[in-house]
Amino acid sequence: MRKIIVTQFITLDGVMENPHLWSFPYFTEEITNFKNDELLASDTLLFGRVTYEAFAEHWPGQEGEYANRLNSLPKYAVSKTPKKTTWNNSIIFHQNSEEEILKLKQQKGQDILVHGSQTLVKSLLTAKLIDQFNLLVFPVVVGIGIRLFENDENIKLKLTTSKTYSSGVVLLTYQPDQLT
Repeated sequence: MRKIIVTQFITLDGVMENPHLWSFPYFTEEITNFKNDELLASDTLLFGRVTYEAFAEHWPGQEGEYANRLNSLPKYAVSKTPKKTTWNNSIIFHQNSEEEILKLKQQKGQDILVHGSQTLVKSLLTAKLIDQFNLLVFPVVVGIGIRLFENDENIKLKLTTSKTYSSGVVLLTYQPDQLT
């Protein structure tokens, strides 16, 4: 069975919103290499509607190895409101998204990568469909914004690896604690 991996840029105070406003000063070649490896280990992208729309607006116009890989992969977006797909290889799940995501997970292939998408992450957590969190914690406090685990209670995670980058960003890899 394939793994669903949630990959997030977050601040020390847990904010995940608008990483383009605070992450770039800390981005290094080491982090770029991690993100490239992470993307190469996956063959499917899963998004919530808002993140899908942001990526669909930005990435088709980008060039380079990472952009080419991102643009070529199958993309699935979960949305309660019917929208047209504007990004190639995209499908929108309107109903029964948990069932559809479970079917994706059961297919043969590489990892399924979830960027951003706080609402989707909440529903995947509730459905116990997340296998791993890759959290890149940036050494900045922004004070306000959407937090990854906003208003969530009793989420238990098991730290599997950690790595500190030269810019002070820390990669924390967690698996949901199956005992909860």
